[in-house]
Amino acid sequence: MTHVDPTLPTSLVHPASDRRGAHRRRVLRAVGTGAVAALGLAAGLTGSAAAQPAGAPGAADSTTVSPAGHAFTAKLSGKATFKAGSVTVTCSTSTSSGQVPAAPGNQNASGPVSSSTTPATYGSCTTSMPGVSATVSTSGTWGVSMQNGTPVTAGLTIPTGGFVLKTSGLASCTVTAAPTSAATVNGSWTNGAPSTLAFTNAAVPVKVVGGFGCPTSATTSTFNATYQVSDTTDPTSQITVTG
Repeated sequence: MTHVDPTLPTSLVHPASDRRGAHRRRVLRAVGTGAVAALGLAAGLTGSAAAQPAGAPGAADSTTVSPAGHAFTAKLSGKATFKAGSVTVTCSTSTSSGQVPAAPGNQNASGPVSSSTTPATYGSCTTSMPGVSATVSTSGTWGVSMQNGTPVTAGLTIPTGGFVLKTSGLASCTVTAAPTSAATVNGSWTNGAPSTLAFTNAAVPVKVVGGFGCPTSATTSTFNATYQVSDTTDPTSQITVTG
């Protein structure tokens, strides 16, 4: 065993090569954090039909989603911004589609109305860290569950392993959302022309694997985004949530 004389200067105890290695490790850890930030995107776009919106305690309000049986598309309005620590990931395109249940499935006397959606697509994503790129793949059945109230809420579930983000460059990591079971996050709905679905600091469980520099201890990520939901069966109509 080597004994270090406590009276020696730090520069002698830890050679320059060790200090450079420590600096590189700090940089790579910061880069890896950006991968976790990007994960928030998965939760923000769609959810499973099993999703249960958050709401006030007690009996849930009745919910009606209209028009019954109409198809819809959710499209990102502006940009989705994700942040973990000092690292920011921004995506400027994203879409998903689905269909309001046919009557009487579009009504629930004491709870939410659920429908399945396609896995969202993602594009034009960038990170605030140089030398790091990201790709996103999705799978499984996604969906959305709407609950009338003040405000109207949306329960959104990612199917198990339904979103995978991979980074390359200075850090090669794989981030999986809902790694062990479906995970639900919450958003708010506003009727309009078109109606909007917004997410504020929504959280989703994650698992991170990879080599040196990957933030493997991270277990959650958050995101902020707003989507416009349009009726594609009748473009002159609007998708609405009422009692």
